Amino acid sequence: MAQSNPAEALANIYRTPELWEKITFTFVCLLIYRVGAHVTVPGVDVIALTDFFQNQSGKGGLLGLYDLFVGGGLSRATVFALGIMPYISASIFSQIAGAVFPTVDKLQKEEEGRKKITQWTRYATIVLAAVQAWGFALFTESLQGAVATPGLGFKVQMALVLTCGAIFVMWLGEQITERGLGNGASLIIFFSIVERFWPGIFQTFKFVSTGAVGLFSLVVLGLVMVAVVAGVVAMTLAARRVAIQIPQRTMARGRMREAARNFIPLRLNSAGVMPIIFASSVIVVPGAVAQFSGNAMAQGVAEYLAPGTWLWYVLQFGLILFFTYFYTSIIFNPIDLAENLKKQGGFVPGVKPGAKTAEYIDEVVTRITFPGALFLTAIALLPQLIAQWVNVPFQFGGTSLLIVVGVALDTMAQLQQHLLLRKYDGFMKKGRVRFRGRQTMGGF
Repeated sequence: MAQSNPAEALANIYRTPELWEKITFTFVCLLIYRVGAHVTVPGVDVIALTDFFQNQSGKGGLLGLYDLFVGGGLSRATVFALGIMPYISASIFSQIAGAVFPTVDKLQKEEEGRKKITQWTRYATIVLAAVQAWGFALFTESLQGAVATPGLGFKVQMALVLTCGAIFVMWLGEQITERGLGNGASLIIFFSIVERFWPGIFQTFKFVSTGAVGLFSLVVLGLVMVAVVAGVVAMTLAARRVAIQIPQRTMARGRMREAARNFIPLRLNSAGVMPIIFASSVIVVPGAVAQFSGNAMAQGVAEYLAPGTWLWYVLQFGLILFFTYFYTSIIFNPIDLAENLKKQGGFVPGVKPGAKTAEYIDEVVTRITFPGALFLTAIALLPQLIAQWVNVPFQFGGTSLLIVVGVALDTMAQLQQHLLLRKYDGFMKKGRVRFRGRQTMGGF
């Protein structure tokens, strides 16, 4: 891959006023978000709350997964504790509704319809944020010593503050998408996750200094991390190219000339990180029930499903495989793709246009989804396997790494397009990221 001069590429960014303004605006919005993510809600003992989350670390709790996406805001009970997640959840519901209800699907294909769906998504975000904020207020109050003055006043105050914070973060994300560079919701989660990488790296070196991790294990761990990042990048960009031909007309006589050859790129991992999130959400239900109910039978089931047990590995594999196919079927519609290709006069060589093309594309997607699901399973189980090997907490991998790589590649692709449109050399002269695919979960 031939690289252009990075210094020259950076200079080209500075010489492009519009692009520089977008980057500056995005940076300011993200800075505001990170500042708000460190302002604690009044009346909460942060130390008691943080101790609880640290004790739950590595147990696969849903709160821990949520806390990862909001950059630790939940464990610190900040005003942005809910982060962008209510908006992401509402967007996912809208996406699923489009696949289930024909009326919503029709609206998604019209400009005015998309505006209505966007407005409904905002209303759903407010409702979800209010419910989650009230639930977190009840949870915080249930922790011994976490609240100075428990009662109705505290619960109303926390629910109101967290709901307003979630609405403000939603607005920030939309502003970044509209006026900045990249997808706002994705970038907010990206920086929340990256912020927590550095403490993990320092903690690893601390384990080395104390002798908990040997030098040889550290070297092997570093090589594994490099290999994992390279694998994630490769699989994120990997696509099965289906050859198509689209006839073209000459401007002079209107005659058909030789069909232009092109490709439809079908991603090996169309579902993104959603299968891992769905699987993690399902598998922590027994533990959550056991924790809040105190039932002996529920606690026994939770022990069998604890992270690291053979049953946990089997269920994770099965759930991720199932949700990969399930979510891919929701976000990818081969019938629409075949119809759009037919309207353009295009066709897949050797396949009849229309229904036969849809069947062919569906068969290809079904085949390539399986290796994508195996890849997601390996990435999801990797942190737990390494943690058992070195006997220390290890969080590099899984959902967080997929999100970071996916958002970074998407943002770099947009930056590359801005530079090329203004006839500047981008960061890469060859091997450009040409395919970005259909985005899910706000851009992942």
